[in-house]
Amino acid sequence: MQPRTLLILCLLLSQMLLVSSADDLECTPGFQQKVFHIEQPAEFIEDQSILNLTFSDCKGNDKLRYEVSSPYFKVNSNGGLVALKNVTAVGRTLFVHARTPHAEDMAELVVIGGRDIQGSLQDIFKFARTSPVPRQKRSIVVSPILIPEIQRQPFPREVGKVVDSDRPEGSKFRLTGKGVDQEPKGIFRINENTGSVSVTRTLDRETMATYQLFVETTDISGKTLEGPVPLEIIVIDQNDNRPTFREGPYVGHVMEGSPTGTTVMRVTAFDADDPATDNAVLRYNIRQQTPDKPSPNMFYIDPEKGDIVTVVSPALLDRETLENPKYELIIEAQDMAGLDVGLTGTATATIVIDDKNDHSPKFTKKEFQATVEEGAVGVIVNLTVEDKDDPTTGAWRAAYTIINGNPGQSFEIHTNPQTNEGMLSVIKPLDYEISAFHTLLIKVENEDPLVPDVSYGPSSTATVHITVLDVNEGPVFYPDPMMVTRQENISVGSVLLTLNATDPDSLQHQTIRYSVYKDPAGWLNINPINGTVDTMAVLDRESPFVHNSVYTALFLAIDSGNPPATGTGTLLITLEDVNDNAPFIYPTVAEVCEDAKNLSVVILGASDKDLHPNTDPFKFEIHKQAVPDKVWKISKINNTHALVSLLQNLNKANYNLPVMVTDSGKPPMTNITELRVQVCSCKNSKVDCNTAGALRVSLSSVLLSALFSFASFAYFLFAGCTHVLLLIQRRHVQADTDTQRNTLEPSGPLQLQYPSQYPPKLRSSPGTCSK
Repeated sequence: MQPRTLLILCLLLSQMLLVSSADDLECTPGFQQKVFHIEQPAEFIEDQSILNLTFSDCKGNDKLRYEVSSPYFKVNSNGGLVALKNVTAVGRTLFVHARTPHAEDMAELVVIGGRDIQGSLQDIFKFARTSPVPRQKRSIVVSPILIPEIQRQPFPREVGKVVDSDRPEGSKFRLTGKGVDQEPKGIFRINENTGSVSVTRTLDRETMATYQLFVETTDISGKTLEGPVPLEIIVIDQNDNRPTFREGPYVGHVMEGSPTGTTVMRVTAFDADDPATDNAVLRYNIRQQTPDKPSPNMFYIDPEKGDIVTVVSPALLDRETLENPKYELIIEAQDMAGLDVGLTGTATATIVIDDKNDHSPKFTKKEFQATVEEGAVGVIVNLTVEDKDDPTTGAWRAAYTIINGNPGQSFEIHTNPQTNEGMLSVIKPLDYEISAFHTLLIKVENEDPLVPDVSYGPSSTATVHITVLDVNEGPVFYPDPMMVTRQENISVGSVLLTLNATDPDSLQHQTIRYSVYKDPAGWLNINPINGTVDTMAVLDRESPFVHNSVYTALFLAIDSGNPPATGTGTLLITLEDVNDNAPFIYPTVAEVCEDAKNLSVVILGASDKDLHPNTDPFKFEIHKQAVPDKVWKISKINNTHALVSLLQNLNKANYNLPVMVTDSGKPPMTNITELRVQVCSCKNSKVDCNTAGALRVSLSSVLLSALFSFASFAYFLFAGCTHVLLLIQRRHVQADTDTQRNTLEPSGPLQLQYPSQYPPKLRSSPGTCSK
């Protein structure tokens, strides 16, 4: 070949290589068109081409595979998208995923006028429309890998490949992340030389839907050369979960006679599969109805919502004519939108036909008879009724009313909750002598109102004839109680009153005898014939049998019937006070130190069992016939208390001081009481009251201090027994002696104050100076 010819061939060959190289550089793996728009047809026809897709991996498309987001479509080997069956709705978007060992990409088909189905299917693949497409010119080419769940053996199985066109010789691929070197470990692995990604076992989308991994290249020593680059593993849902009913038991109620189409209840099932796919689209139907009378199809269930409604006429929903007012339905839920290939789950729904008050209660007979003894109370007759409504509801429970014949309110009627019978009772005793016969008119109703087209008829009323039986009744005292007022100490044999008792059995003409039933003090006597009560002992107002000046006695009146009947009457005797009790003083023992500087001895109080004006003011005196005038002194404090003091110190000994106290009764009564005063030796905080040959009195306390107030303040402060310091401030209020008494009343217990230098024994004597 000539050199010129060879040169031309070389130039042509280089030009071809340049063109080929340029073509290779311009090739971009993936779909040539990423987004398509089509109008929603009335129906996608089976095997009819919808559009053509063009995909290239720039390597010849070896082992090209397509996946469509809807199970109703597929892509042929030539790129044509067709329907597998006639389909009316596919949603608003379809996604087509193409993959070869060298590249993969996704195209989006937007259906104009399409309806949403369980959300966007784009979420299945986690791709955004603007997701960057891996370019061959990148060093590491990583695309999401889609793996169906529940794959069968064999494993490991290659699921994708990572491409690094500029990977240095000797470098290796490394894969990390959850599912590789993090829990759950060992699910995925990568061929360090080829970049092939494999799965080692079956995946479960319901456990983990995506895996976020990272790919990098390293040198021989493990040093990272490039990356890490994210690699997303997406688990494609398979229909591997049956629908389940979680909210059972399902119990619904519907009123009898409800119109056709009445909603009873809603049942819903749950499917663990991907809600964005038909794997979780459920359809409901009724598999079985028990019982199947009066119609095998009493109810219908909305296949999409699960609402159960009635489909029979209201006349067939009559609780009283049904064999059983409770129905059990076997409800089936099927996924895959109800296709035969879908999985199913079942549940039992119970529907109860509730009662309404469409039957009025009726008495079993028009007239009822009853007898009752006069004076008796309680139930006398049970009235029976019939009602076809449900016994557990207010449509069956009866309410009775007496509408005539009960002017004195002697009768009442209640419902027996177990039998629904009307229990007629006498609540006020009947009197044979007033009326021996009674007639009542009674009506019965339900607790719940009747439905508008039903009313109460003549059978809802009944008549009750009551016969009163005569019995021997006990005599009755009038008045009861009987009350009289008498002075105490009236002479024995004095007549108090004559009792009056009558026999209610006026038609029997019986006689009455009287007797004493309870006479606690034994003071009274009664004439058994005429009932006259007189005294057989002295009446004493201060007796323990008298309370608040009233003495109570009980008497019996007994008729001559067979057997005799008895009545009881009460007599209340109010006793007026007479000055028959002399006053007495307290305390009767006192102590004082022989060298006391304060000569006050003790504060005396007086009391009287009688009532005012036969009590205070009391007059206190020293019986002067027995005691020298210049040794003792008694001074009035108020109407009920006086102070005993010494006029000079006495030697250690025991002294008896006669004190005379007189009340204000007319005539007055006087009492003389000996006050025993013990003069003790008080040295070095020790008290010695032992005196040879003298009266021994053990004393542990002297006086307490007292605070008095009346009108203006009057304070009394005493230090007593031995060296008791007494400060008395008195104030008198003058008033008309006919209407008021000149008095200074204590406001509480007398309180005494003791100087700290007094012996402790004398500073703690609550017993001798108390009120």
